[in-house]
Amino acid sequence: MNAAAPTPAINCVIPDWLQECLSANCANPEACTTTDTGLICRAFEFAYQLHEGQYRKSGEPYICHPVAVAGLLRDLGGGSAMIAAGFLHDVVEDTEVTVEEIEQRFGAEVARLVEGVTKLSKFSHNFSSKTERQAENIRRMFVAMAKDIRVIVVKLADRLHNMRTLEHLPDEKRRRIATETREIFAPLANRLGIGRFKWELEDLCFKYLEPESYREVQELVSEKRTDREARLGKVQDILKEGLDEAGITLLDVSGRPKHLYSIYQKMQRQQKEFHEIYDLAAIRLIVETNEECYRSLAVVHDSFTPIPGRFKDYIGLPKPNRYQSLHTVVVGPIGRPVEVQIRTLEMHHIAEYGIAAHWKYKETGKSSRSRVSADEEKFTWLRQLLEWQNELKDAEEYLENVKDNLGFDDVFVFTPKGDVISLPQGATTVDFAYRIHTEVGNHCYGAKVNGRMVQLDTALKNGDIVDIITQKNSHPSLDWLNFVVTTSAKNRIRQWYKRSHRDENVARGRELLEKEFGKNGFLAVIKSDQMQSVAERCNYHSVDDLLAALGYGEITLNLVVNRMRESVKALQPVESTPEETSPVTTTSRSVSSSNSTKSSHNSSCSPILGIEGLLYYLAKCCNPIPDEPILGVVTKGSRGISIHRQGCPNVDSVPGDRLVPVSWNPVDTESGRPQTYPVNIQIEVLDRVGVLKDILSRLTDNNINVRNAQVRTYEGRPAVIDLGIDIRDHEQLERIFTQIKKMSDILNLRRVSQVDE
Repeated sequence: MNAAAPTPAINCVIPDWLQECLSANCANPEACTTTDTGLICRAFEFAYQLHEGQYRKSGEPYICHPVAVAGLLRDLGGGSAMIAAGFLHDVVEDTEVTVEEIEQRFGAEVARLVEGVTKLSKFSHNFSSKTERQAENIRRMFVAMAKDIRVIVVKLADRLHNMRTLEHLPDEKRRRIATETREIFAPLANRLGIGRFKWELEDLCFKYLEPESYREVQELVSEKRTDREARLGKVQDILKEGLDEAGITLLDVSGRPKHLYSIYQKMQRQQKEFHEIYDLAAIRLIVETNEECYRSLAVVHDSFTPIPGRFKDYIGLPKPNRYQSLHTVVVGPIGRPVEVQIRTLEMHHIAEYGIAAHWKYKETGKSSRSRVSADEEKFTWLRQLLEWQNELKDAEEYLENVKDNLGFDDVFVFTPKGDVISLPQGATTVDFAYRIHTEVGNHCYGAKVNGRMVQLDTALKNGDIVDIITQKNSHPSLDWLNFVVTTSAKNRIRQWYKRSHRDENVARGRELLEKEFGKNGFLAVIKSDQMQSVAERCNYHSVDDLLAALGYGEITLNLVVNRMRESVKALQPVESTPEETSPVTTTSRSVSSSNSTKSSHNSSCSPILGIEGLLYYLAKCCNPIPDEPILGVVTKGSRGISIHRQGCPNVDSVPGDRLVPVSWNPVDTESGRPQTYPVNIQIEVLDRVGVLKDILSRLTDNNINVRNAQVRTYEGRPAVIDLGIDIRDHEQLERIFTQIKKMSDILNLRRVSQVDE
């Protein structure tokens, strides 16, 4: 492509800054390989060639999108590597180009940024749900952020431009993208301090998720704009005069209208109508120094009456995203409240651009590896998100914790030595203890707030001085899970419980395996080399570790049994055949085969093969379900044949002459088989608020009906939840068992029997 004389298709998407770059560098192609602007030009040309012939849903050439993303990054002050990554951020996902080729052409720095932004869909299709795919994308993104924080800035620019053009997508997809943006990406922009991205993302989400409310607020704001601007103009004139008399250099004064979503949130939060919201705009004063900020505050309070309790000093105590400013609300000239923000020019840049205001990276290409700078290490929330990578294995739980951690407003409290600790709203003294250190939390006995003893569930407020009292013999209580707020505290409490109850979990795991293999079979299995091999294949160091995980529900019984069978099968001679199994299973299989011809005539009459024309019922003691091995028992009365699961304890004492080999009819659509079958399950959980709701939501997501639910709680002990559910087949039951066991609160999950009626 001749970049010096672009085609009309290119001209329509090239902004002035890129046109100047191309004109300055492409006349000398050799220079393009050595200069920063040359890197930008080469990235643009490569992206244009790869995306040629591709179009967006809007009908415009696809290259418009990467050019817009690169422009947003340039406006944020990003260097050549970031801008180049903006051009190239989609090529690995949408073309055959690899990350290795990007590195060869543009260097390791650009390749690392592109790889961090690339979605997971290019690499894996092994996810059972959109939730799992989304969770894995978020996990990958945070890992990439830890290596180079610029990854998320590129991703935010990508998401912002996609949100700007969202109207061209189907309604369902618009809502899904807008929901994810509101829950993940707008809070991320806020956490990084990039205010201009955060506000626009929120307003765009508001537009697509609540269109009627958006239009209503938009119209109301437009109607009142003239009166509002006149009122703010009077306030500005008074403040300019007062600041001039005080000898304060005013660099800028402006009226900042509140964003539509911010207004809507305030109306919802305070349950007020639009006309009751007075501070729809704020006056922003920009001065030269910190000292002038405080002097300007005095002028504001001298000129207007301050409203008590509405002053915030974010200069002395910055927000975690490094935002600094003085906020005060005063009564304006006509008796309406007016918000005034006072900051320096540097503070203003940080408020607008956040972490991008002072890039610590020198984009010279000389560094082989980028690390988070000292300033960026203040983002403790990022380290917490990385800690959860291994702690939270369930995709839904991980996403919920990410949303919770990104979305909260912080409170700032102090240690007795004066160190500032930021915590989410509603955090308690126990959350504070675990933020200091895991052992401080584990041995927390009491707490003092501002010198007074308080209960451990006391919520902390801004400015509190917190002193944790520890005792060597103290340990966490399961009750703490009912009031702690931070995910890190919850996880530490659960981990302590798991470790302290290891013996119980090992015993529970042994019991589960013993039921599966029988007492004699279990003793042979547990001491075998194959069992150690199974433990290692399941990523555990020892058999006891495996048993503890099995007892806690971290790994399923089916997985352990299958791994064991695979291990044993690998040692068997080639001549071994599947028929060398238990007599009941073999008989059942042979009957299923022998009845295959007969079932073709009678399959529509019964879901059970082998008892066609006979009276039967499904035994309630074990509630068999399709695809499970079953056995018929001829009853002594006139009730016909009862169908049991193989291995049901009630069948053990039945004489062999009363046993009938049966199997499930494999034909679903014509057999007349009921759609669902009753199953009773029992779940042992760490008692916390909302745990039943989380379990029921997983059942609902899988279209599983819950017939009854009973919860039993005990002081200082796990809660027990009994559920009666309707299941289609064994596969569906195994799938929902796996999903529930992934929850970190689950201690044990098992299928239980019911007394036969």
